[in-house]
Order: sequence, then C-alpha cells, then structure tokens
Amino acid sequence: MGPLQGVRVVELASIGPGPFCAMLLADLGAEVLAVDRPASEGPGWPALFGRGRRRVAVDLKHPDGPGVVLDLVAGADALVEGFRPGVAERLGIGPEACLARNPRLVYGRVTGWGQDGPLAGAAGHDIDYIALAGALHPIGPADGPPAPPLNLLGDFGGGGMLLALGVVAALLEAGRSGRGQMVDAAMVDGAALLTTQLHELLAAGLWTDRRATNLLDGAAPFYTVYETADARHLAVGALEPQFWAELLERIGLPADDLPAQLDRDAWPLVRERLAAVFRTRTRDEWCRLLEGTDACVAPVLSLLEAPSHPHNRARTTFVEVGNVTQPAPAPRFSRTPSAHPDPGGPASHELLATWGLSEERIARLRASGALA
Repeated sequence: MGPLQGVRVVELASIGPGPFCAMLLADLGAEVLAVDRPASEGPGWPALFGRGRRRVAVDLKHPDGPGVVLDLVAGADALVEGFRPGVAERLGIGPEACLARNPRLVYGRVTGWGQDGPLAGAAGHDIDYIALAGALHPIGPADGPPAPPLNLLGDFGGGGMLLALGVVAALLEAGRSGRGQMVDAAMVDGAALLTTQLHELLAAGLWTDRRATNLLDGAAPFYTVYETADARHLAVGALEPQFWAELLERIGLPADDLPAQLDRDAWPLVRERLAAVFRTRTRDEWCRLLEGTDACVAPVLSLLEAPSHPHNRARTTFVEVGNVTQPAPAPRFSRTPSAHPDPGGPASHELLATWGLSEERIARLRASGALA
C-alpha cells in the first residue's frame, strides 16, 4: 500500500523533523526500520511520529554497534538522521561509510543550520532557525514582538517535509543513475524557502518589512481573524474582490458605505466595522450563514474540535491509530493509496533477518550488548 511500497529506509532515531520525515515516508508505504538508542524509553505517551514502522535498539558506542547500522544500510534504499554535523561520521556511520557499503544509498540528513556554515555546530531550535531565515519577523502584532508559530515552520515544514522531498527526489535520481548521494536538509534553508512569496511581494513593492501592515499578516480587514459573540473566532480570507463583495453582502454591510477594498489607510476603520458585526453572533451561527460559500470564512477550530468537523470527517482527515486521534496520511493517491497506519512497535527476529541479520548474528549482538 502506498506509492513508496518496496522502498526500505533506515531511520537513526532523533527528535522533531527526523521522525516526522520517517513518518511521512512510512505513511507513503516505505518500510522504515528505526534504530533507537539502547534502553531508550518512550516519552510515556503515544509517540505518533513513530507510527507505521518497527524499531530496534542499537548501542552505537559499542564496538559492534555501527556495524549493525552498516548491515542494515546494505539492504536499504535510504537512511535518515538528525544528528549534529560530524556526529554520524565520528560513530562510523556517516555518508562516506554508508555509501561505501551501499553505493545506491540516499543518505538524508536534517539539521537546523545545515552541514556547513559558521553556525553549523551550534545548538538551536525551531524558533532560532526561522528567526534567521526571516520567517519569524513578519508574524505577530504591530505593537508587540513576533509571535512564534509553534514549531511548524522550522521543524516540520522547513525541516522534516523538506527532507522527505529531498529523499524521494534522490531516490528517483538513484533509480536512473544507480548512484546514491547525501541530502542536506537545513531548517534555516527550508524556512527561508517557505517565505518565497513574501520576497516576491517585497520585490514588487507590495509588502512592507513591518508586522501587521500587509495583505496577509492580519492587517487587511478581508484577511484576518475576528472574535464572535461567544469569544470564539472566525478566519476570513476574502482576498479577491468578488469574494469580498459576497462577504459584505452576507454579513449585511453595504459595500457602498465602505472605502475601497485596497485602501490601506482605511483598513483599521473597516476592520472595526467588521469586528462589530461579527461580535453580534456566535461562531457557529456565523458558520451556518457563511461556511461553504464564496465568502471564504472558516471557524477557527481547536485541536480537539478539528477532527469532528463535518468536512474533516467526510474526508477522514483524522484517523484513530492505537486509540489515539491523529492526522491521516497525506496526500492521497488514486491508484496506490496509503494504508491505514499502525502504531509501530519493536522489530522481530524474523524482520531483522529480512534486513540481512542472521539468527546467529542477532544472538551474538544481543549477548554482547550491541543489540538490545
């Protein structure tokens, strides 16, 4: 099941973007074997990023530990890791060692700063990477500091998603050339890539380098969030003139009584007019009037509410895996659909044998402590 069926991936377990990338590949049908640290315990809650794959614990500091990874790599199509630059090389499982063992291997790496550059060896987190990329500065109120967009832009959009794309692209190329390569996915690069449209608008003179003064940052009355009578919120995205006109008609504001849609000087006044109207009804009352129309309005749903929305339910956008509600695999494929994911779990001896480890070798590795 899934378009990546038949592809084998070794995941050197890490946090954040690495497991997210491995989850995406598993969701798309790849057979992913995660290599954990020995005696590594789970977080004490369902590890959703671990779904769809089997796990084996290897002591990479044991003399025989790196050899286990190289044995697994020999039968793999790709490897993904999220160590700091140089760590995998010191362990003896860097790109050079792995490609020597399997010249067709795609070696995917994800870091915050990248494999080179003056910051490559420094610690950091999502907020730091998106700050340096210029992706944090535009988000937030005009009279306050930038607002962190959770860790969605760096870890997942600019990191794990970018690595998954890089791995799949390199697998396609390896299928033609018969040669593998290293993929360097840096979250600072990926976060910068996500701002491409903003740079386009900036170059065209359609964007100012100040928060809450632009078309898409909440300043425009037709692209912002409004509070409703029950202290909930609506997202309004009526960018195009015809959508803006429909919104005004449906909420009962005559367009002739308002300034032109793109009159930036009038935006604060128009926002106040709309805010007053939206405060007259509850969120769900407005949804009954506006959802499904070209007014481009949607309720701002919480994480708990989103799975129950009729549209999400109709598309099975969320699924139950191990009795835990979580987002379903995406995107969707007409001929090779992804399977319903399973929660994942430990690898059996039989599975490890299919990766090239004999029963005798597994027993020796367990006895020596290299394999838990």
